[in-house]
Amino acid sequence: MTRPAGSVGAEADGRPRFALIGAGPSGLAGARNLSKLGLDFDGFESASEVGGLWNIDNPRSTMYESAHLISSRTTTQFAEFPMPEDGPDYPGHAEVRRYLSAFADEFDLLKHFRFDSKVTSVKPVDDSDARWRVTWDGPEGTESAVYDGVILANGTLAEPSIPMFPGHFRGELLHSSSYTSPDIFQGKRVLIVGAGNSGCDIAVDAVHHAASVDMSVRRGYYFVPKYLLGRPADTLNQGRPLPARIKQWLDTRLLRLFTGDPVKFGFPEPDYRIYESHPIVNTLVLQHLGQGDLRVRPDIERFRNRTVYFADGTNDEYDLVMLATGYVLDYPFIARRHLNWTDLAPKLYLNIFSSANFAKEGFNGIYVLGMVEALGLGWQGRYEQAELLARYLSSEPATRRNFEARAAKPWPDLTGGYRYLGLERMSYYVNKDAYRRAVKKLTRTLKEKS
Repeated sequence: MTRPAGSVGAEADGRPRFALIGAGPSGLAGARNLSKLGLDFDGFESASEVGGLWNIDNPRSTMYESAHLISSRTTTQFAEFPMPEDGPDYPGHAEVRRYLSAFADEFDLLKHFRFDSKVTSVKPVDDSDARWRVTWDGPEGTESAVYDGVILANGTLAEPSIPMFPGHFRGELLHSSSYTSPDIFQGKRVLIVGAGNSGCDIAVDAVHHAASVDMSVRRGYYFVPKYLLGRPADTLNQGRPLPARIKQWLDTRLLRLFTGDPVKFGFPEPDYRIYESHPIVNTLVLQHLGQGDLRVRPDIERFRNRTVYFADGTNDEYDLVMLATGYVLDYPFIARRHLNWTDLAPKLYLNIFSSANFAKEGFNGIYVLGMVEALGLGWQGRYEQAELLARYLSSEPATRRNFEARAAKPWPDLTGGYRYLGLERMSYYVNKDAYRRAVKKLTRTLKEKS
């Protein structure tokens, strides 16, 4: 699905024009809000249709056949385009893909995108960083155009995080990013490294096919059931948020009541409070542990041939090791300095707006959508990101300067009082209530001045 060739870039007609990279949920939210406010933009998507991660046929997709939403449809969907009420509470990837395609059709977004077009470079035209040259490989070969700003919405779950272990494993060593079907486990002794949401999903898949399944874990986890009292768990307590410490105290006790103590199933005791890392929305893995279908093993010390040695001095032989070790942020087409990349992640105002020096300069014309994680944020939270950005881009110069001046002052606290673990995957984590409050407040300010 390739858009017909035509004029692109800011050079086309002199009006401000922006590039939008990605047509997943965040990219579609960006396209919807840019188009709603009449902003000119060109969208670029490396796959042949919309959906991003949820398009399992997308070469960059890390989706697997059994994948479903881990948040319910009502807390995930776009507010202006609800998912079908007669659909499942936790849709699978195929239903999500259809939903995103229907969203794009409903708001006539496809016309803005060049599909099968992979962006390879985003560079400033000159030292001022005022305009940006975007280069892409598409059906017509390598092309480029100049834009007044570039919006990166290419997702956060595509580049595998691959840990290094001493020694060499002579069986199959795979990352979960390449996993699609449990058929690969048939009759094999399997070790899954990591017990995040994907790792637990894959472990549940594997027990029905493998000869044996172990899980190697470094720290403890909190397990949240998909249903409580007959309702999707994340639809409960949707009123005024409780203070962090009270909610942590209360929910920890509720989980012990409904799911039991994961330590009794073999997991280590968590060294952090609940919600200071993303919880695991999968209690089937506890069921399989209780049935003896799975075993929990400690962290890996080293490999030797097909033997894996663990930190507690034990060892075992495996045919396949699956690294369910997550992903790293990856914006390979742009230099990190343009994203104010410090330590583990870009340091962006509200996880959206970039500048080389927030204390002295305005924004540099590079914006990010979707570089935000929060329990319960859903796609509506990302839609609100896109609305704030579109309001900023469509505002008068004086209003933009006033908005930019805010970024030179102390930034709002987006933690909601939670002390998140200092892990790479948590480096752009926020509390959904604190984040949405901050974004909505600034959006209202821009609306009032428009």
